[in-house]
Amino acid sequence: MEPGDKNRDRAGPGDKDRDRAGPGGRDRAGDRDSSGDEEEMEPGDEETGAGDGAGDGDEAEADSGSGEEMDDSSDDEQENEAEIQRLEEQLSISAYDYNCHIDLIKLLRQEGELVKLRCARQTMSELFPLTEELWLDWLKDEIRMAEKPHDREKVYELFEKAIKDYICPEIWLEYAQYSIGGIGLQGGIERARGIFDRALTAVGLHMTKGVAIWEAFREFENAILGTLQALPGTIVTPDQQEAMNKQLDRVHALFKRQLAIPLLDMESTYAEYEEWADEVLNESVKQFYKKALQQMEKRKPFEEALLAADPPKLAEYQAYIDFEVKDGDPARIQITFERTLSENCLVPDLWARYTVYLDRKLKIKDVVLSAHERAVRNCPWIVGLWKRYILALERHQVEHKIVTDTFEKALNAGFIQATDYVELWQAFLDYLRRRVDFSEDSSKELEELRSAYSRGVDYLKQDIEQRFSESGDSSCTILQNWARIEARLCRNMQKARELWDRIMTKGNAKYANMWLEYFNLERAHGDPQHCRKALHRAVQCTTDYPEHVSEVLLTFERVEGSLDDWDLAVEKTETRMNHINEWRAKAAVKDALQTKQEEEKTSQRKKARSEKKAAKKAQKQPTTGDKRKADEEEWGALPDKPNKKRRAGELEETEEAMATECGLFGRKGIAKTVETPAQQKHKAVVATRNKVPHDNSKDDLTVFVSNLAYSMHDPEDRIKEIFASFGQIADIRLVYSNRGHFRGYCYVEFKEKEAATNALKLDRQELEGRPMFISPCVDKAKNPEFKVFRYSSSLEKHKIFISGLPFSCTREDLEELCKDHGNLKEIRLVTNRSGKPKGLAYVEFENETQASLAVLKLDGNVLKDHTISVAISNPPQRKQTANVETGGTSGSFLPRQVYGPRGKGRTQLALVPRALQRLPAPGTSTENGTLREQDDNAKGDSTRAADMKKMTNADFAKMLLRK
Repeated sequence: MEPGDKNRDRAGPGDKDRDRAGPGGRDRAGDRDSSGDEEEMEPGDEETGAGDGAGDGDEAEADSGSGEEMDDSSDDEQENEAEIQRLEEQLSISAYDYNCHIDLIKLLRQEGELVKLRCARQTMSELFPLTEELWLDWLKDEIRMAEKPHDREKVYELFEKAIKDYICPEIWLEYAQYSIGGIGLQGGIERARGIFDRALTAVGLHMTKGVAIWEAFREFENAILGTLQALPGTIVTPDQQEAMNKQLDRVHALFKRQLAIPLLDMESTYAEYEEWADEVLNESVKQFYKKALQQMEKRKPFEEALLAADPPKLAEYQAYIDFEVKDGDPARIQITFERTLSENCLVPDLWARYTVYLDRKLKIKDVVLSAHERAVRNCPWIVGLWKRYILALERHQVEHKIVTDTFEKALNAGFIQATDYVELWQAFLDYLRRRVDFSEDSSKELEELRSAYSRGVDYLKQDIEQRFSESGDSSCTILQNWARIEARLCRNMQKARELWDRIMTKGNAKYANMWLEYFNLERAHGDPQHCRKALHRAVQCTTDYPEHVSEVLLTFERVEGSLDDWDLAVEKTETRMNHINEWRAKAAVKDALQTKQEEEKTSQRKKARSEKKAAKKAQKQPTTGDKRKADEEEWGALPDKPNKKRRAGELEETEEAMATECGLFGRKGIAKTVETPAQQKHKAVVATRNKVPHDNSKDDLTVFVSNLAYSMHDPEDRIKEIFASFGQIADIRLVYSNRGHFRGYCYVEFKEKEAATNALKLDRQELEGRPMFISPCVDKAKNPEFKVFRYSSSLEKHKIFISGLPFSCTREDLEELCKDHGNLKEIRLVTNRSGKPKGLAYVEFENETQASLAVLKLDGNVLKDHTISVAISNPPQRKQTANVETGGTSGSFLPRQVYGPRGKGRTQLALVPRALQRLPAPGTSTENGTLREQDDNAKGDSTRAADMKKMTNADFAKMLLRK
């Protein structure tokens, strides 16, 4: 036994890992061997310590340490096996979970489970294209285990699969170098040369990585040339010389081909060719080289931008593609697209643009179909890519079974909208319709078309409505097209009528446009009797536009009908319209009654609040010294001001002004504290500012800033500091209350219009814990349609809405969560007016496909122990104020009452105190300063206003001070 064998024998599980020979297993075994080396003994130590107790203790300690290591290894294996089982169960439920495939392959490779690893890789490759890293790992593992010629053929087959997923120079280079290892076999040289030629065609134009393929090919041909050269002292035969000359021509041709292509570091290749040829190069080579050098200089800025940019470099690649498309070289356009897609394989718009270019310009069958297949494998959730794929298969006359199989794969792709399935079915049905020869009464293709239509209708009704809880084809476009085909192409109006009856029974009978579509079909392919019948049914069933349907019926009878038909049509239309008008009148009365009830409820609530407030004040029982204060609060309060402190301050100022005018200033209970000069100066400044009128002619130079903190210290300096970077500020008009308190908003006037426009970018930026609201300064009286709300309130397919977020979630957390699913344009956390988060956010992507992918991947994820919900942004409609309609014909709806801009609340300030609005009628009395009315409804508000006695400020002061 060797010195370290004892410890390795005790390793136990380590042997199992080494036997499994996987890359991960080898690393794990290596770790255990290195830990065991610390406990190995020198060759003579075992005999020397045979009877030594200390030696026994060391051995026992070593056994203990090895046992702990074995236990840890066993625990890790059990955890990995449990995780592997969980991932396999997850994939059995959702086979298109890309990340789950990646995790499973990683664990199996780590554990060295080669059989399961191979199956997992094959399963994933059937569903998704594998990345360059996944393919290289797989290929290297298979190359390492390939020992027999039969195994080498399997590796070749695996390489052929790998080069179809993406155009990767590294995979092609690995393929070519692997083929060099088989040149000793029969036909090995020609096989390797063929692979190199294919590699040059595929990636030889790659400006940065294509050079490696060219150099490897030249080295291969130079090596063969070296084997053909005669040994010193031997005579070269004519056959040997011919073979050498032929090989020399191959090397020359490679140099010339490379120098004619724009590649980086072309100068060194040219110098190498001069040195190798050992002669002056001819003019044609120099001309091709100079032309390629010029092309390389044009493309060099794009390559440098790609080197400097961070992945995925989509914007830089897009600019590169635009340049190549403008230049017009199909081969260079194709390689640029392929380079872009290798790093942006999950960008559907990029695949769509590439496939459209190939369909319209290149039109090479193998290239086009390969690109379409890779597009749907990378982005299977995009229905547009599947539709284009089906069209491409039909365009290149692929077998019908392949088209059908492709359609079945698309049905299982997992689209995120019900309407996507309608589009897919329609594309497939269009393909089947184009296969039918309608000159024959019956054919296999026609029966297949009808069967597909029937299956499509059932699929949309059962599977899609059950999955999405909505109908993807609410307007029955599939059935409508089927009916048109039966009527126009098959000349089978009976079948078309049956189909249209199915359409009407699906809730479409109330829509006028459905009846008119049917009428037009009957008009074109039916007979007048069925046209008349359809219009009569339309008049009876339509609820949205019955007037229009009635007009169409009368017009039809003017042209086609007899007098009896005309009389019947007039009678039916008049009867129907009378019913409609009665229904509308009842609906209007009901609506008006409901509005009145709501108003009465509001009035009752206001009255109850007033009575409750009066009762509460009556129970207070104020002292003599506080009586005047209580009277002031009752008589002088402004009823609907939300800020009580501000209201009290304004009342004090009003009281002071009246007391001064009446000569009461200085009396007991009214005297005020003498103000300091600084306070007087401050009030004078405030009063001056409040009197500065707003100049509407400078609205385009001004922005309105609101939602600022009332307690902001030196608001003018603070605002100037924030907005100074946008341009020269002409004036800052802060708005103060009458007591000189800052009211939280201001006007900032710039000297240039551009500065005001740029200042709007600070909208909703936080300032002292509150988001600033910055909007253009617009006179809403002159521009009633101006909308301050800056965000769209309609469906935005490129933006997602996230709810359920923790309040501690930051913009950086959302960026980290969403950046893997597309290019982010804007992230907006929703807050209230004080800046506190609501747990909601909007994330805007570059396009709607990226947003759809994000919804698919993120919905239901957990973020900081919170399960989030993700959906396409579709805010509810904002409530609009009803328009007041004056007049109108019979049957028109009564207008709703128009409330103020804030709804039904008390939003208008009463310019006269409430007590003065309710002057006591004769016979009334007061209790505790509160009026008791004997007849509240004796007079209306207009009568009271007419009976009010005009009062001076002195009368008003006496009223306040009465005992």
